[in-house]
Amino acid sequence: MKRKLSENLKRVEERIESACARAGRSRKDITLIAVTKSVSIDVIRTLVDMDVLDLGENRVQQLTKRAAMISEWLDRRDLGPGGFTTKPPGARPKPRWHMIGHLQRNKVKAVLPWVEMVHSVDSLRLAEEISHRSAVLDRTTPILIEVNAGGEESKHGVAVAAATHLAAELSSLPNIEVRGLMSMAPFTSDETIIRQAFERVRDVFDETVGQRLCGPVFNSLSLGMSNDFEYAIESGATHVRIGTALFEGVARTPQPIPVE
Repeated sequence: MKRKLSENLKRVEERIESACARAGRSRKDITLIAVTKSVSIDVIRTLVDMDVLDLGENRVQQLTKRAAMISEWLDRRDLGPGGFTTKPPGARPKPRWHMIGHLQRNKVKAVLPWVEMVHSVDSLRLAEEISHRSAVLDRTTPILIEVNAGGEESKHGVAVAAATHLAAELSSLPNIEVRGLMSMAPFTSDETIIRQAFERVRDVFDETVGQRLCGPVFNSLSLGMSNDFEYAIESGATHVRIGTALFEGVARTPQPIPVE
């Protein structure tokens, strides 16, 4: 399994580097998020051992369960004789979990203690709940505004035309940082349609930056998945969310029945 993961990761990295070269960008400017929703906890442990530490899940129940299991595994592995830790605090980097799927307000309390960033904020009410729960935890939570680039009824996200207004509203909320935008291209093999969708989101991003609606922390653009992340990088993406290309040939786990 580790060999196959290594081979897949190498191919993905080569694709990222090639896209960066075409766009005149640096590889260090791109965060690879491994979308782990379809693989087992053993695969996730192997990824962590390979220093793939940005992990994405789209269901709250699965994210919280897996994050807790990985955290416990890492803590247990660092224990030496007598139950004392063998590593100084901060010596081993821990995974950074990203909530990339639709988030309901009643699930914010459960997921917030585990996540590095919420990519899928699409309303003022959801942001207000994240702000409130973050204050309870005495933390500031980075968020991205999800934009429905293709105007598809089947997808979540704020309309392109409303994104800058929502960004301005959210920027005043305490205990959150509006770091940027997230979107998915329409499900198609048509390169032109995909690029147009990404460019629309990039235009909104540039407009938000230009109007200084969210300040200097607004610097992230989460675009692109396994079939289109090169186009996303060429459109300015800073985060790419990759599952299929990373786990090709690796045993998958059955998807749980949605409970949200």
